[in-house]
Amino acid sequence: MSDPSPFSTLALARVRDARSGRVSSWDQRGRNQDNWIIGPGETRVIADLEGPGAITHIWMTQFCRRTLGPGLIDPIAGGQAAPVLEIHPALGNTWEEADPDYYRKVLLRVTYDGADTPAILVPLGDFFGVGHSMPANYASAFFTVTAKPDEMLRFGGSASLNSYLPMPFREHVRVELVNENDVPYGQYFHVDYELYRQPLPEDVAYLHAQWRRSDPCPGWGPDLQVNSPETNVPNLTSDHNYVVLETEGTGHYVGMNLSVFHRQGSWWGEGDDMIMIDDDTWPPSLHGTGAEDYFNHAWGMQRQAYPWHGAILHESDVPGYAVSYRFHGPDPVHFQRRIRVTIEHGHANHLADDWSSTAYWYQLPPSPTATILPVAQRLPHRPSAGGPPPVGPVPAGIEDEVAAARAAALERAREYDDRMAQRMAERTARSAREEIGIRDAARDLRARFR
Repeated sequence: MSDPSPFSTLALARVRDARSGRVSSWDQRGRNQDNWIIGPGETRVIADLEGPGAITHIWMTQFCRRTLGPGLIDPIAGGQAAPVLEIHPALGNTWEEADPDYYRKVLLRVTYDGADTPAILVPLGDFFGVGHSMPANYASAFFTVTAKPDEMLRFGGSASLNSYLPMPFREHVRVELVNENDVPYGQYFHVDYELYRQPLPEDVAYLHAQWRRSDPCPGWGPDLQVNSPETNVPNLTSDHNYVVLETEGTGHYVGMNLSVFHRQGSWWGEGDDMIMIDDDTWPPSLHGTGAEDYFNHAWGMQRQAYPWHGAILHESDVPGYAVSYRFHGPDPVHFQRRIRVTIEHGHANHLADDWSSTAYWYQLPPSPTATILPVAQRLPHRPSAGGPPPVGPVPAGIEDEVAAARAAALERAREYDDRMAQRMAERTARSAREEIGIRDAARDLRARFR
């Protein structure tokens, strides 16, 4: 399998001995409920493929809502329609809201060749560039996100997610979604892949992804002005920088996205990138001149999204929040024994912001041990509305009517919750059956292409 470079003239034109396939959440009854419901604490396998092959594209869209109270639409009857009801809550027909944090509560987990540890273990949103659980439209070479105007820049807003990073596998790949939320959520998906007759070349590495967070970054001067004389102190080590990636092995780093919640209200990115490779001590093999420069911007970040670099969420869109990306497609960073990708959080690490990142790299087996922070330590910071108002006194003369109304509301809520639980139980059971269906279909395709 001596394929040309993916950036060569002939790559797309060359005919190859491969078979294309897809596993998806399509309604196997032939109806139009093409999503899976994944219950709280459940794990669903969305791709279980025998190699050799490669996943070429992943598309997803999802929804997760919390019921605040009983609506007027029966959950069982309403469950037969589209999951997104375009009904304004002011009409009283529905009373629910999107879970604002579920992009961080659901994990994407990918394991190759029956390994003991996954190569990809990342919150679902962050893998695709949805930082802070807040989708924003962008288009890059590796990932795209699209959302309707009323869902964009909204915590927990629904969006379409795409990944085009190739995921080759030799013997087997398993792609899973892990719902660590306390409520169910709905998932649509396509996983497109290729099967090969011949083994992969020995120099083909596996895609890895890792999510990290430091909240807060340990800044020594978060009260000092950025770019001031007081912060212009020397830093001739990467020891205290924010670490994007640290791994041992052989491969190449292909980029990252970085989500920043900036507490100071000034400029968040006045810190150099420093990438230590193999036997580096000091200086590192790659030393940059500022975070915005690493993301290929200048004088701060601009509101744009190009193939290899961009601002998904610009700090002027939602004050205090930023999501940026830099992908090394044409310029991967190679390592033979180890790599450590770091960035200063403010010059000489003086700022104390909330930083989280997803690193992407290709590495030959074995995969490093994958870890992830618990749910409570993954949740984004959100502005507080102050909570519900206190219940005031009941005016004289209507005490009985108010008591009856409250009792009726409690009973209607109980009946509504029972119907909703029945609907979710039926849907999660069908999703479990359809998981078996797509696995069997993929095995049949593999058996017919040898």
